[in-house]
Amino acid sequence: MIQLIIGEKGKGKTKVLLDKANTEIKNVNGNIVYLDKSTQHMYELNNKVRLIDVTGFPVSNSDEFLGFICGIISQDHDLEQMYLDSFLKIAHLEGADVSAVLDKLTKISQQFGVNFIISISLTKEQLPESMKDSIIAEL
Repeated sequence: MIQLIIGEKGKGKTKVLLDKANTEIKNVNGNIVYLDKSTQHMYELNNKVRLIDVTGFPVSNSDEFLGFICGIISQDHDLEQMYLDSFLKIAHLEGADVSAVLDKLTKISQQFGVNFIISISLTKEQLPESMKDSIIAEL
């Protein structure tokens, strides 16, 4: 399953994402991974949530990003949730169409049983029609 937290930059999406991760870590039986563009939020996350700074890895386009995601999933059979903050930046999709990547993430989620919670700097009107039902917060 994919859940989206949408809104323009600076509207508080990261705070909502951090709060959700910190709440969910108490309820899940498996692991949670939080992908971000830096380690800035390290001290705001519960220490049981694994924070990964994507910029520390040689990921330079959306296909490599999807491969990176699959690599994480393949190494952790107990992974239940992945939180993707600054999605457009870490997935190298700024100014690009997000449809294909979100569709692939949906398939990955279904195949491997990992839920993706994504913070994305887009408005409802900018989202693909197929993803509008996945919105859990609009800021």
